[in-house]
Amino acid sequence: MSNNWVEIKIKTTTEAVEAITNILFENGAQGAMIEDPKDFLFQKAHEYDWDYIEEDVFNTDDENVYIKTYISEENDVVTFIESIKIRISELRNFGIDIGAGEIFTDNVNEEDWANNWKKYYKPTKIGDRIVIKPEWEEYCPSEGDLVIHMDPGMAFGTGNHETTSMCIENLEKYVSEKSTVFDIGCGSGILGIVASKLGAKKVVGIDIDEMAVKVANENIQKNNVQDIMTAIAGNMTDKIEEGAKADIVVANIIADIIMKMSGDVRKLLKDDGIFISSGIILAKVDEVLENLKDNGFEVVDVIKKGEWSCVIAK
Repeated sequence: MSNNWVEIKIKTTTEAVEAITNILFENGAQGAMIEDPKDFLFQKAHEYDWDYIEEDVFNTDDENVYIKTYISEENDVVTFIESIKIRISELRNFGIDIGAGEIFTDNVNEEDWANNWKKYYKPTKIGDRIVIKPEWEEYCPSEGDLVIHMDPGMAFGTGNHETTSMCIENLEKYVSEKSTVFDIGCGSGILGIVASKLGAKKVVGIDIDEMAVKVANENIQKNNVQDIMTAIAGNMTDKIEEGAKADIVVANIIADIIMKMSGDVRKLLKDDGIFISSGIILAKVDEVLENLKDNGFEVVDVIKKGEWSCVIAK
C-alpha cells in the first residue's frame, strides 16, 4: 500500500460544512477535518479553562472555512475530486451558501500527515470533571478530574469541537451508574468512553466506518473501559441487539441523519430515556425539533454554541 496521500482542501463557509462533509463521506472519504475561525474565536471569547488550540491558529484574517480530507494515491483521486466538485456546486441550487467552493490538492506523506496535525490538540477540560487528553500530551490531573486518553487517528475526534463538548456536558448531567448508553456514529469512541468513565454500566458504540470502529476499540482499551464499552461496525441503529433498550442515546452526527433515524432511536429508548443529539447547524435546528416531535419526542432543552446546536429530548 502507498504511504502517500492526497490532501483535498475545500474552501467554503460554516453554512455549507454539514452538506459538504456529508458529500465527502458519501463519496468514500474516511474522515474530515474542519478549520472554522468562528469555532476558534468563539472558544477564545468565552475563555474556557482549557487550551483549545495553538495560539498561532488565531493569527489569521482569513474568515473562510476549510474542510480537509485525505485520499490514498492508490485510489482514483481525479474521479473523486470531479464527483465532489459537481455535488458541491449543486448545493447552490438548494440555497446553501458555499462561498468560494474552491478545491485545492497537495501531496502528503502518511508519516508527516499523521504527526503534523497533532500540534493543534491540547488537553481539553469540558464541563466539571472531564478532561480529554491526547495521548502524546502531558497533563497533571486535579482532584476529581476524569481523564480520557485519546488518539483520534483517522476518526478525527478529540473533543474540542463545540458539537462534541455539548454532548459531553450533557452526558455528565444525565449518566448514572445504572445507565445503558448507545453512542450512534461513535467515531473515535470519545462519547461512549466518557459515559463509561462517568459510571455507566453498559455502553455500545456503533459506526458505519470500520476505520472509526478500529480506532474506537483501541481508545476503549487505552482507557480500560473494555468491560463496559464495545464498538461495532454497522449502519447506525441496525446493529443494536434486538429488543435492547437504552437509558441514553447520544448521536453527534449531522442534522439530516439525526432526522432520518429519530424514529428508530425512539424505539431504542426506555420510556424515560434521554436522546442527546448534536452536530446540528443553527439553520437546521427548527427542522430537527419538528422532526423529533413528529416521532414522539418531548424536547427538554436546546443548547447552542457558536454555529451549532445540541438538542436534549425524551
